[in-house]
Amino acid sequence: MSSIKITNIDTVELQEGAQNAAFQEDDDDTSEASSSREHQATSFSFTGPEETVYTQIKPYAGMPKEVLLLYSSKACYRVPRELLFWLVIACTLALIATTITIVALSPRCMSWWQLTPVYQVYPRSFKDSNADGVGDLKGIREKLSHFEYLNIKAIWISPFYKSPMRDFGYDVEDFRQVDPLFGTMEDFDDLLTSMHDKGLKLIMDYIPNHTSDKHIWFQLSRNGTEPYKDYYIWANCTADKPPNNWVSVFGNSTWEYDEIRQQCYLHQFLKEQPDLNYRNPRVIEEMTDIIHFWLKKGVDGFRMDAVKHMLEATHLRNEPQVDPNQDPSTVDTEFELYHDYTYTQQGLHEILTDWRIEMDAYSREPGRYRFMVVECYDYEEIEKTMRYYGTSYAKESDFPFNFYLLYLPDDLSGNQAKGLVNLWMSKMPKGKWPNWVVGNHDKPRIGSSAGKEYVRAMNMLLLTLPGTPTTYYGEEIGMVNVNVSVIQDPFGKDDPSNGRDPQRTPMQWNDQLNSGFSDNETGTWLDIAPDYSTVNVELQQADPDSTISQYRALSLLKESDIVLSRGWFCNVWSDVNVFAYLRELDGLKKGLLVVLNFGMDTTTDLSSVSELPDSLTVHLSTVPISQKTFSKSRIPTSRGQGLLLEYSTNQRFHPNHASECYVSEKACYLPALDILYKC
Repeated sequence: MSSIKITNIDTVELQEGAQNAAFQEDDDDTSEASSSREHQATSFSFTGPEETVYTQIKPYAGMPKEVLLLYSSKACYRVPRELLFWLVIACTLALIATTITIVALSPRCMSWWQLTPVYQVYPRSFKDSNADGVGDLKGIREKLSHFEYLNIKAIWISPFYKSPMRDFGYDVEDFRQVDPLFGTMEDFDDLLTSMHDKGLKLIMDYIPNHTSDKHIWFQLSRNGTEPYKDYYIWANCTADKPPNNWVSVFGNSTWEYDEIRQQCYLHQFLKEQPDLNYRNPRVIEEMTDIIHFWLKKGVDGFRMDAVKHMLEATHLRNEPQVDPNQDPSTVDTEFELYHDYTYTQQGLHEILTDWRIEMDAYSREPGRYRFMVVECYDYEEIEKTMRYYGTSYAKESDFPFNFYLLYLPDDLSGNQAKGLVNLWMSKMPKGKWPNWVVGNHDKPRIGSSAGKEYVRAMNMLLLTLPGTPTTYYGEEIGMVNVNVSVIQDPFGKDDPSNGRDPQRTPMQWNDQLNSGFSDNETGTWLDIAPDYSTVNVELQQADPDSTISQYRALSLLKESDIVLSRGWFCNVWSDVNVFAYLRELDGLKKGLLVVLNFGMDTTTDLSSVSELPDSLTVHLSTVPISQKTFSKSRIPTSRGQGLLLEYSTNQRFHPNHASECYVSEKACYLPALDILYKC
């Protein structure tokens, strides 16, 4: 054994004949000079001809793989490397677990129809673009900025299908065409595209119960042409003796004798609106195809009209009279009969559920959920209305319209307001979403039924209650009913006291010709309101304290404030004058108290509500006031005034008052992470 010791160059010890080819000599027989230089620079230690030992003191740049592997196994390098590896794995797993936990605990994301008011446009009266005195689709498109100003993102447009206009579009001649009065299909496509470009949603009116008597289906049905013969409901009768005592919504018999077919057909509305026969599967298929037609065009939802009338009992028995002693020959209004055989018949909800399924097939794309709301006036039988929410195993509509606040003016008071709100909230199935309506094309405007001084309070009620509010065009500026000079409504022609023209007059845009609605110098389809010079959009937008400015402020607040969009609703006070309720969210100190005066000037004492702090800050008042804070023991309100008061507290009202509080889906706020979670 021989030994050569390294005495230079960082005392490096290298194997003779290094295994790395980059360090091997090109020739085994190197020159003497070269060996001499290497001897001066290095020293090798050989323990034998086969065995080689590395004793390198520290790694160096450019070291061969064998040296790197030797040092990588040493504890000082291996342990930190393994610690870093397992730290990365642990952090990754923690991140995944945290993400899963947040997703699992987070409340369901709210859909677009839960985050915005719905605005009803009556197209005849919204905006006329061609100066013929009647509103149209191009006119709606011209005024899309109005919805943006109001922070409204869902627009329900009343019917614009091709129609003889016996009931202003609710008598449909062709479900796949736009009536020339309102424009063309191209106008509709342009309107829909423009709305979507602005982030707005279009909800169409869908009329499933009946068609016009001018519809091709009815013409073929009355001729007995297959397969249309049974598309409508026909019964044997004579011209002077109907099959039974059923009464139309518009009054008098639901049956009309047809000379061509020599039978009577059923119409629950006008005789020009024959009812479709939903006992015929072909009819269901046809009407489902119409839903597909408009969904494929891109509409965002449907308001389904008069759904409770869609099915009738096949036995055609007489319906029982409300007053058994009344002379049967004098029964001629719908309220004189119990509609056991014509309203909400067995099989109706299955049809609507199937339509919901069809709409869900178009709702899979993010942000493109297709909305479904149904119209059904069930009056005191509210349980029938609630059935349209669906069941625990079958979804139906997103909600049925809640018309009960329309009856608030009948007994205007704080107690009545509380009673009507509680009526819906207490009957609504658990976990469902409420909604509120204070005006539409069939009912008097709130400014006339309740009084102009209560319009702002009604709008505050609408926009601070939990759920989706629906606003009828013109309510945002306080339009009122108009005594029209010429009756257009067929219902009004039969009974002027029940005419619907007064609440359908043209929108008041400014103080110019025809209130800015139309450039027609000879007039408009209905009279313009005489107060249009002082009650109009343009004038009110310039006034920060106007009705429309306050509506806009509340609409913006409803969207941005999680207390209003997600929080609990709790009744705290009602009397003959005042209705007061609070909105709160678990985990959030901030709360909102709403005080609405539907009576006379009064002062409300809420000192008994221990969960409220003593001091309340004014966020918004519907009438100008100088006072910025109130004590909860003394909250003065004038007739028709609404107050939105803000407060801060750690106490919650709902845990101790479960019977007075409602929430659709519980959510809690975690201030440390600024997130919501299920609780």
